[in-house]
Amino acid sequence: MIKFIMKAIRNFVLFLICISILFITEKANQPMSVSEAPEGMTYVEFMKDRLDAAKTVEPSQCGWGMITSLVVLGPVYSVVYTDTAVHPDGFLASITANDPDIATGVAGANWTEIPDIWWETVERLSWTMLGRQSPHGCQFQAVDVQE
Repeated sequence: MIKFIMKAIRNFVLFLICISILFITEKANQPMSVSEAPEGMTYVEFMKDRLDAAKTVEPSQCGWGMITSLVVLGPVYSVVYTDTAVHPDGFLASITANDPDIATGVAGANWTEIPDIWWETVERLSWTMLGRQSPHGCQFQAVDVQE
């Protein structure tokens, strides 16, 4: 009986991983929801453009450091910011600083809406870290869509 339960749990986890990969793949190939992004630009195109931009930043460690920061910190921040947006009176909201990347108007969202809220948060965080032009930090070139 324990073997059966362990196998069922393993299969369920594998199923969740596969569904997550499909969800991310689908969303990454749709136009981004970030208002500053060029119209029709997908997340895949955005990341390709930012990888190219990181190659031109001097010193080179700066560009790759920003991308590494997004890869390492992005998953944590996206989950925290999504939870903060959905539960504005919750514990994480009480210890999280205000940030424009936190979604608004989604308090108490249904669990079926949370993946979309999370994805939009991922896009906003990515844009803030790698796409927004700033006089401070790494001087990435502006986002460019090659048609």
